[in-house]
Parts: sequence; C-alpha cells; structure tokens
Amino acid sequence: MEENPLESDNMWKGATPAIFSNAKKLRENATEAENQLWLALRNKQLNGLKFRRQHPLSCYIADFYCHELKLIIEVDGGYHLTKEQIQLDNRRTADLEFQGLKVIRFTNEEVMLRLSNVLDKIREWVSLQR
Repeated sequence: MEENPLESDNMWKGATPAIFSNAKKLRENATEAENQLWLALRNKQLNGLKFRRQHPLSCYIADFYCHELKLIIEVDGGYHLTKEQIQLDNRRTADLEFQGLKVIRFTNEEVMLRLSNVLDKIREWVSLQR
C-alpha cells in the first residue's frame, strides 16, 4: 500500500523528481533577500534549528523549511502583491497548513531592510512552539 503524503511525516511529502529539480534550480538562482536570510538561518544559527532552503514539499517548494517544527518561511517579492498571486498564495498556505505545516511570510523588503526584526519574529514564533 502506497503512503499517503498528506498523512506522512515524510520530510518531502511525496515531492516528485521534477519538484526536486526545480528546487535545485531555485537554490542556484536565489534572490538577494533569500541569500541574506539563508546566511542567518544556515548551520543551525537560529535557536539551533536546522533549516533547508528551497525545500520540496508535495507539489510545492518552500523557500526555507524546518522539519523539526514543520515551519515554512517564505520570502515574497513584489509580484506576490498582485490580486491573483495573493489568492494563489492563500490557497497554497491553506493546503500546506492542512498538511500540518505552518507558513510565515516576509517581504523581500523586510528581509533586506530589517533582517534583525525578521529573525526576532521567527524566534518569537519558535519560542511559542516549544
């Protein structure tokens, strides 16, 4: 019997090889904001938590993912402000939360201009989960 990715604790939630390939391409072409946040999250620098970047989850790719907390952190560029993209992002967030994951979103500008505030918000969320 095949494992249902919605019920699985699997770190990739049934992501396909194509999703893995796309994630690799995204890692190679990260935005400046994603790179800045990655420098602060990598190597367990934030509360000793392991984050992965451009991590495949089901049919999605999370900008950053902490499996221990089932936490997704998204860094959104300007196109996320369009009405259509807001609807798509809301649907995606609902789907991921249905799978037992939590999604936190920041804008590129927040990361680039107020990285310490972004990290404080992440730490605050983490402290409420432990």
